[in-house]
Amino acid sequence: MDIPSNLTEFLYWVKESTEKLWSVDDENCPKGFYNARWQGLSEEEIDQVERKYEVSFTSEHREFLKILHAIDKKEIVEYEYEGELITEECIFFYNWLENEEEITAQTKYFYKGIWNDVIDVNHVWLKSWGIKPKSIDKKKQIFDEWFSKLPQLLPVRDSAYVVSNENLKWNPVIGGSGSGIVIVGWDFRTYLLYELREHLNIYTDVYDEEDERFYPELIDEVQKINNENFKYDESKDIPYLKEMILYWSSGWSSFGLSYHPENARVHPIVKTYIAEEEK
Repeated sequence: MDIPSNLTEFLYWVKESTEKLWSVDDENCPKGFYNARWQGLSEEEIDQVERKYEVSFTSEHREFLKILHAIDKKEIVEYEYEGELITEECIFFYNWLENEEEITAQTKYFYKGIWNDVIDVNHVWLKSWGIKPKSIDKKKQIFDEWFSKLPQLLPVRDSAYVVSNENLKWNPVIGGSGSGIVIVGWDFRTYLLYELREHLNIYTDVYDEEDERFYPELIDEVQKINNENFKYDESKDIPYLKEMILYWSSGWSSFGLSYHPENARVHPIVKTYIAEEEK
């Protein structure tokens, strides 16, 4: 497999590869995707979206919107609940022309998720916020001031957001829930290889002698792309949000770092900073 390194060529490769998979109604085609097609936006439509939502897409994000953007089908998700099989139709990638309610809700969800971690069980408090006050109102004032300084975070799929700041060297896409934020990719190419991993032929079966069975593993080419993308680089930064990502030990690998010693057998998710509280 020869995965293009140029973003535009890569996006067309994704389009061709996924639509080819979805064109055959067999066990390889995920439920709901049969005959699905990507629906790219025109430059004029992208400009209209920017004006409507008062956002600004990075050049990488615009290229994604022009070539891929969203599909014309809904993903079918099945799960069991209280012994009953539940089937739901879900949005795959957000459609900026049709999913206004979902996009708006997802944007608000990011704020609520972190704020709940501040005042609820996790008691999150960043070092840059100073001594943790007892007053909820004071906490909210400090939190809101910090949140207002974050770069624009634009929903792309589920709880994944594009960090929209053209001044950054990298073009990160973040994901996670509440304060447990991680980098899903430092550029759109790596992010899409992750997000579309079940829709691209990028796995190979590897036999495990101990378990006596095959397990799917990413092909070497994709693993190499991931390793290169997530290796340590001091230029990797997201203003104000980086501190939150590094607050939990689970976020350190996003920057090519490891909070736990190399020889540690287990890597529990722990806070990396404990705030001093107001007396």
